[in-house]
Amino acid sequence: MIAYLSGKITFKNPTHIFLETGGIGYMVKISLNTFEKIREMSECRLHTSLIVKIENQSVSGFDLYGFYDEAEKDLFEKLISVSGVGAATARMMLSTFKPDEIRNAILMEDEAMIQSIKGIGPKSAKRIILELKDKVGKMTGEHVLSNSANNTMRDEALFALIALGFNKNIAEKTLLKVLSTGENRTIETLIKDALKLLR
Repeated sequence: MIAYLSGKITFKNPTHIFLETGGIGYMVKISLNTFEKIREMSECRLHTSLIVKIENQSVSGFDLYGFYDEAEKDLFEKLISVSGVGAATARMMLSTFKPDEIRNAILMEDEAMIQSIKGIGPKSAKRIILELKDKVGKMTGEHVLSNSANNTMRDEALFALIALGFNKNIAEKTLLKVLSTGENRTIETLIKDALKLLR
């Protein structure tokens, strides 16, 4: 198993790169999320996942997938553990949404968001949520709301909602739903928008 590769990027496009290390050039498939992070780099280190391709019950080849963040690799490997979700589909998911957005969609059981990804139908969306909700929850734990510079505002909003008598888990999911729109908010508008959904 190749855990990671560090080296010089000799070719780069949004779907794969050639990474030269130790005189060997590896073709590494990447997500758009990783591409955006290495776009301006001439050298990088990628956490990798080796996928064995099977055809007619025999090995037909190998694909090497690379991720700038280890958390993205971890999510990729969890996604491909779901029956019916292959490496190409998992990469499509990570190219369509950021890892945190996918985790939040699974935690909030947002089937519509997951189904909006090419290659994901209703059954697959339900299966992804069912099989990964507990695993993704363990990955994020109590830090779901603490992954950005706005974590203080989010924590304050969560505290306020709990003080108003709302269940912590429900309040947390509601805040994630409000914040997923990407709009800029103050602490006051964040709480007000969450309250509209909690009625």
